[in-house]
Amino acid sequence: MKKYVLVALAALTLSGCLSRPPEPDQPLPPVTVEPDQPNPPVEQPQPPTSEPVPQPPKIQQLDWLGSVQPLVGQMLKADGVTAGSVLLLDSVKNNTNGSLQMGKATAALYKALASNSTFSVVPEAKLTSARQTLGLSADDSFGSRSKAIGLARIVGAQYVLYSDVSGDVKSPALDMQLMLVQTGEIVWSGNGAVKR
Repeated sequence: MKKYVLVALAALTLSGCLSRPPEPDQPLPPVTVEPDQPNPPVEQPQPPTSEPVPQPPKIQQLDWLGSVQPLVGQMLKADGVTAGSVLLLDSVKNNTNGSLQMGKATAALYKALASNSTFSVVPEAKLTSARQTLGLSADDSFGSRSKAIGLARIVGAQYVLYSDVSGDVKSPALDMQLMLVQTGEIVWSGNGAVKR
C-alpha cells in the first residue's frame, strides 16, 4: 500500500511542476500563430426548379370587317326592312370550341353599318346606359334573343341584329339574324365563313 501512496505523491508532484508558471529570468517559449483558414464558401441554396409556364394559345387574327360586310350588304337589301328604322346591334356571341376576339367582331359590325342609309344604329353609349339600367355590365353579352329584344324595347329600336360565330375555332362560321322587335319574327338571316 505504501507503494501506491508514493506513486500517487510522485504523480501529484510531477503534475504540479508542469503547471507552474515559468521563472521570470527564463525566456518564454515562442508562440506560433496559425493563419486563419479561409472559410469554405457557403453554397447558396438553389431556387426550386419550376416547370415552364405554358404559353397561352395564340389568338387568330381574323378579317372581321371583310367577313361581316357582305352579310350586312345582303341584310340592307332584304325584303320587309323599313328604311329609317332604329337597329339594335347585339354583341357577337362566340359559340366555337375556342377563344376568339369577339369585341373586334362587334366593332366590325358597327363599322360596316356606320354609313348605311337604311338603319339608324343605336349608339354604343346609349346601349351601355340601357344595360346599366337593367343591371348588366357593359361587357355582358346577352345569352338569348329574347333578352336582346327586351333591351331593344328599352332603347326604342324596331330591329335587332343577333349574330354569333360557331363551328371549329380554326374555321369559324358567322351567322346573323335580323329580327323585328315587336313580334320577334326573323325577317332576314345570313351566314358565311369568317375570313382570315
